[in-house]
Amino acid sequence: MNRSKSGGRKKLAKSPIDPEPHYYESRDGQRLAWREMGEGRPIVLLHGFFSNAFTNWIRYGHAEKVAAKGYRVIMPDHRAHGDSAKPHDPAAYPPDILAQDGLALIEHLGLEDYDLGGYSLGARTVVRMHVLGARPGRLVVSGMGLAGLVNLGKRANHFRHILENLGKHEQGSPEWMAEAFLKTTKGDPEALLLVLNVFTDTPVEALEAIVMPTLILVGDEDRDNGDPDELAAVIPHAEHVAVPGGHMSCIVKPEFGDALADWLGDA
Repeated sequence: MNRSKSGGRKKLAKSPIDPEPHYYESRDGQRLAWREMGEGRPIVLLHGFFSNAFTNWIRYGHAEKVAAKGYRVIMPDHRAHGDSAKPHDPAAYPPDILAQDGLALIEHLGLEDYDLGGYSLGARTVVRMHVLGARPGRLVVSGMGLAGLVNLGKRANHFRHILENLGKHEQGSPEWMAEAFLKTTKGDPEALLLVLNVFTDTPVEALEAIVMPTLILVGDEDRDNGDPDELAAVIPHAEHVAVPGGHMSCIVKPEFGDALADWLGDA
């Protein structure tokens, strides 16, 4: 596989390593990026909104901990994020396109026996991938509760308000903090607004059809996407594990990576 430079992206101080990206083509021809770490059983991990693979999985050591358990950790950047294409054409953002991108990556890599996980938007995407036919051995749905899957209107409106009012949010408010995070990841507001068009509600019946072991990994102060206990009650073989922090803070703590690696166990 060819490796390409990441465009001179600055290394952040806490990162021990930032693997150079690989690229593949989505089903509609967009050029999308992924990073890898480790060798062994494949696990695909999808990041959250406004973020990227490096920030969610690599910067704070989570991927390294999973790789140390004997996994090949595969971490794509969603379209409109990171090193992936950021088209400004609304036609590039039909419903479920992020899930289709994830399925295209699994097909591109020829993965058959693998695990699949995501944080926040990534968690929503892996559930949609399951609805569209993905059958991983295990599923990780992190930073997510039931409402964040079955009723997305409120969450989409929250982010639309942030992106349409940049520079106007009250200092210290959740909107202001989200905008500050967006600046650290150098996000493209115009492309990110279009990502909100891909949000698709998942009916409870589809969640009840998830039969593989599933980890619901959520900060103990995080209810941004609803109640994780309600979600764990709907998915037949789900386990809810709480780690310290809220939606934006738990993902940067070492306990998050520890809990993920411990649940996965040795590959």
